[in-house]
Amino acid sequence: MRPVSGTKGNLRGSALWGKKTKGEARSSALWGKPGRGFAAFLAVVVVLCAPVAAPASGGNGSSAGALVPDGLLARAQANPGGKFRVIVQAKRGKSSAYVANLVRGVVATHPGKAKGLKKKFAAVNGVAAQLTGAQLVALAKQRGILAITRDRRLVASAQYSNDQGWVQTAGVADFWTGQALAGLQLPAIAIVDSGVQASRLDFSGRVVKQVSLTSLAPNSPGDGRGHGTFVAGIAAGSATKYAGAGPTAPIVSLDVMDDNGMALTSDVIAAADWILTNKNTYNIRVANFSLQSSSPASFAYDPLDQAVEKLWFSGVVVVASAGNYGDNGQPTSIAYAPGNDPFIITVGASDLNGTAWTAADDFAAPWSAYGYTLDGFAKPDIGAPGRVLVSPVPALSTMAREHPERMTAPGYMWMSGTSFAAPVVSGAAALVLASHPGWTPDQVKGALLLSAKQTSAADNALGVGEVNAKAASQVASPPNPNLALNQFVGADGSGGVAFDAASWANTAQADASWNSASWNSASWANASWNSASWANASWAAASWAAASWNSASWANASWAAASWAAASWNAASWAAAAWAS
Repeated sequence: MRPVSGTKGNLRGSALWGKKTKGEARSSALWGKPGRGFAAFLAVVVVLCAPVAAPASGGNGSSAGALVPDGLLARAQANPGGKFRVIVQAKRGKSSAYVANLVRGVVATHPGKAKGLKKKFAAVNGVAAQLTGAQLVALAKQRGILAITRDRRLVASAQYSNDQGWVQTAGVADFWTGQALAGLQLPAIAIVDSGVQASRLDFSGRVVKQVSLTSLAPNSPGDGRGHGTFVAGIAAGSATKYAGAGPTAPIVSLDVMDDNGMALTSDVIAAADWILTNKNTYNIRVANFSLQSSSPASFAYDPLDQAVEKLWFSGVVVVASAGNYGDNGQPTSIAYAPGNDPFIITVGASDLNGTAWTAADDFAAPWSAYGYTLDGFAKPDIGAPGRVLVSPVPALSTMAREHPERMTAPGYMWMSGTSFAAPVVSGAAALVLASHPGWTPDQVKGALLLSAKQTSAADNALGVGEVNAKAASQVASPPNPNLALNQFVGADGSGGVAFDAASWANTAQADASWNSASWNSASWANASWNSASWANASWAAASWAAASWNSASWANASWAAASWAAASWNAASWAAAAWAS
């Protein structure tokens, strides 16, 4: 970290790169780390360019085997124990029963946890099956098999489309069929970021307001960085094949970053102020913050945390990214605002592991931060797909120019990061509010957490699971995950409400089970709270317990000063050095 001065006493804090602390690995909040999900993406590219591979080699070395898409065959070979839903077609003259017997044979020869044969077809000489990678590879070598292809989901009569698997995993594509969206009025989503390129067809005139609050330069009109447009596309894009989670939601763009992806804390807080003042005018019910401070702090005294809490208490669902400074899948401290705030929804990034129809094999991206905040709260709250997502960017934005190799089509590129998992949840929250317009942020959070899909992520790396918008919208009476915290929310003396940090600190230090009301409630019985770390939080070991909350030195800490967000990554040079290879 290094301070960047020259802005009237305020110091530039990176809105995209977190601070490296002891035990944490440096990871770009934009780029992530290219692990096996990256290799999977390359395999997908091969499929798009050449849909069918050469026949799989027969057992005698001939090319008499089945035709299998290159990406599918490669994944099966790399993951012999993985599960794959496929359609298996017979060669001319062979029946569905013949194929079914071959499937049973490879299942018997190569036992695994897949379900095997699912159904035989009459209209097609073939079957549907769930096979392990080893079974698929073996079946592909059989002479009587014509082809093995994925059993993909289809979207019936939908105006919106997206070929990426994340829309299925997140349960948002379920809203795109028939007239499902036509009957829903989605609230506006505020994108607090680098701006949005409003003229794109992705947003079809739905960017209802653009506000520039950036104090730093350079700051091009619209979106000079590209990050905000990418985030908005994930949350609410509507272009063919690139639809976002809530493709009919109005968008309010609040530009707080310069063209290098830097922001001042004061500008981000000013964005929260603007939302508070104008939320009723534009029906803003969701605010997305895919950014973080660059200095660790307690949520009880951090000014940005207090700003997003004010939004939450006023009826705006706040969604923030967890950060990309994860330590190769190991827990670290979630110490940066606003993702460290226990009231709001903090989102970690999942890797779909090559499957879109199930979350059971999904895992946390190794750079997705998780662990405890400095105040002892487990974060993130929930996970969402964040590995290799494709979304719109201005062609001349700095993000696009820094990584031309990631451009997948004119005006579109792929990226990884919790910055892009967060807008998946923001779009999901908008869908939930469209179904339940009277719900409070606490209720929306409760529904999303209660209905989350279980994954293979260790500990609480993805919170309680992976977001499922459709299931969340069907929750009738959501529990309140902020129940225990709400007892410390009251009048702030200026006509509003605020969190009483001193009262909470005194209670938490005196009673380690102060929040048991939230987590022991019968309403949470169906949620996997026991597998998360909420109930197991070690309050006595949390760093706040050792701090002297009431001491003069603590009270004198300059939390409101700009210096708390002082240091920043040299974004361009770090990104170039880290990803040059």
